[in-house]
Amino acid sequence: AMITVAIAEVFFFVEFNPLSAFTGGENGLPGVPSPSISLGFMTLKFNTDWSMYVFLAFWYFVGLVIALRIVRSPVGAVLSAIRDNPLRAAAVGHNIQGYKLTAFVIAAVYAGFAGGLLGLMQGFMPPDAFMFDTSGQLIMQTAIGGAGTLFGPLVGATVWLYLSDFFQTTLHLGATWKLVLGIVFVLLVVFLRRGIVGGLVQLWQFATGRGRTHREAAASDPHAVAASAVAAAVEPVIEFVPSPRRPKPANGGELILEATGLTKRYGGIVANNNIDFSVKRGELRGIIGPNGAGKSTFFKMLTCEVHPTEGRITFEGRDITGFGVTQVCQFGLTKSYQVNQLFTRLTVRENVTIAALAEKRGPFRLDLFRSVGGVDGLTQRVEDTLKLVHLTERAELPVSELAYGEKRRLEIGLALATAPSLLLLDEPLAGMSPRERLETVQLLKSIARGRTMIVIDHDMDAIFELAEKITVLREGSVLVEGTPEEIKANAAVQEAYLGGVHAP
Repeated sequence: AMITVAIAEVFFFVEFNPLSAFTGGENGLPGVPSPSISLGFMTLKFNTDWSMYVFLAFWYFVGLVIALRIVRSPVGAVLSAIRDNPLRAAAVGHNIQGYKLTAFVIAAVYAGFAGGLLGLMQGFMPPDAFMFDTSGQLIMQTAIGGAGTLFGPLVGATVWLYLSDFFQTTLHLGATWKLVLGIVFVLLVVFLRRGIVGGLVQLWQFATGRGRTHREAAASDPHAVAASAVAAAVEPVIEFVPSPRRPKPANGGELILEATGLTKRYGGIVANNNIDFSVKRGELRGIIGPNGAGKSTFFKMLTCEVHPTEGRITFEGRDITGFGVTQVCQFGLTKSYQVNQLFTRLTVRENVTIAALAEKRGPFRLDLFRSVGGVDGLTQRVEDTLKLVHLTERAELPVSELAYGEKRRLEIGLALATAPSLLLLDEPLAGMSPRERLETVQLLKSIARGRTMIVIDHDMDAIFELAEKITVLREGSVLVEGTPEEIKANAAVQEAYLGGVHAP
């Protein structure tokens, strides 16, 4: 953002002084002709006030329709997710840099076209249209009207222009009008944080009862909604068929993930040291270890959030060492986070949709005029995911109003929606009550059928119940691997966790 502002200032001073012979400098560019359109049999001229108003209103309407289509497209949905949580948007497989560049280019096209219309309307191109003050006013107008809405900037610009004229021509405040308008802006931002349009939407929801419906749904007992999780073991398995872009998984029993000599150093501190680790397809592997054992760093290296200092990671026969988290998610390796990483401004359904879009469309695609519902298989994938994590009845609820246990299930659901070949769960039981832990363990059991999973958690009882094989880390290295029974009886594990078990 700072570079953008700096470049704009550079261009202003260049056109204002060195290139003043071409740009007009402080006088601007005079003599811009009024628009005219030749239709062959007649010519439309817009040289009167009303005809110019119709001309500008037409192009505003065209621009609004195009913007509406973009907002309702998959690209618009992804842009909303990136605005809310870029880390999670990248983790589910979206190329956030590509989409940010897309938003930048689209905004530049709108701004450039609007600048051309300004010159036509005034008959000359004023230099102050390129000043930093103009950019600041546009931001303030958007904040007043309501950011994140299409009509917010229009309302904000209307209020801003009306008040600026009122303060100058009616109240005759002179140069102090900006100070008074600045105070009005601060008050609106403080008391109407979503802007005028956002405040009107909230008022409409309150008047129609929609806001109360959401709050009542959030206040209802979330355990009643999740009660079906206890019976998940008898439910049919929901299988997610990966996109044809991914290679078909081979038969079970072969290695799906293999890490060799994995080491991570932070200066003189060794977080992980020469770890050899492998997981077979269809296996549910548990990873445990005392605090400071290097579990989180190891997990981040497996998902390519952190690159190893030494070593090699192979996933489904492909060397992914040094790849990015977006790339490996597209390959089929996805994780859920220890601390919830959700799109809190969106609904539960929209959250799952964002994750499913990455798998259905790939990391980057410019389908700007396609509806979200038109993506093949997307609706079914979203419904299956909601059913699998038992959030179907909460689908239209904003994420910010969910109970903590429901947010943990949604966190898992975002990873599942990408149809991963390997699912990594980072402390899925963290912060849960005993009842929520029981429900989540049953949920994980149902998810694990037919899937390959790696689970890290401090709840050893849950890990012993879930995992077929357990890896124990201590001081950044593998201490021991084995079945739950072997790990329970291992003296080295007892030493690591309890400081040893000694006879009295």
